[in-house]
Amino acid sequence: MNGKERIARRIAREFKDGFYVNLGIGLPTMIAGYLPAGIDVVFQSENGMLGVGAPPMEGKADPDLVNAGKQPVTELPGCSYFASEESFAMIRGGHMDMSVLGAMQVDERGNLANWTIPGKMVKGMGGAMDLVAGARRVIVAMEHQTKDGGSRILKACTLPLTGTRVVHDIVTELGWIRVTPEGLVLTEVAEGIDAAEVQARTEARLIVSPDLRVMTAS
Repeated sequence: MNGKERIARRIAREFKDGFYVNLGIGLPTMIAGYLPAGIDVVFQSENGMLGVGAPPMEGKADPDLVNAGKQPVTELPGCSYFASEESFAMIRGGHMDMSVLGAMQVDERGNLANWTIPGKMVKGMGGAMDLVAGARRVIVAMEHQTKDGGSRILKACTLPLTGTRVVHDIVTELGWIRVTPEGLVLTEVAEGIDAAEVQARTEARLIVSPDLRVMTAS
């Protein structure tokens, strides 16, 4: 199991039966494929789809069936389609129990940067700003470090923010971190990893929970 799969499997265990959830593009979309048996979750995509299923099997993608990131998806029985303004009304109206988003940076206050790097061309920030403001709980799913070994979990974000104090939890291949008024609390670590290693690979200071446990993915 690679790191991204470990993250997706662990977050899938966090969903409750009947939840309405929006999954961001990239790694978060993997989560739909790892729902535990007996859990019925309705996934929403802000381009106008309610009832998104797991990613299609190789060679089975329908080019007309895509999520907000233009990634191929499948539809579940009862799936519905609607206009973009209705989709954002659902988000802004507070009807999403949870949103799982990718990130470039998160800091110890729960600030999130996930939409642009200055100097690079982007077409827009998508629905992230609405999701962090409208969803009841925001989980960031990302790899712990950048490709050059830098920390993505910082004392303070340096990139333009998507939202301030909006992140509730951070999940990486190394563990689960809760954002609290006292700071970042490390509550789970991946098997074979200890808290000291997670801290060594994190710029922000981590508070180790007295109930620290191993992060199980299944």
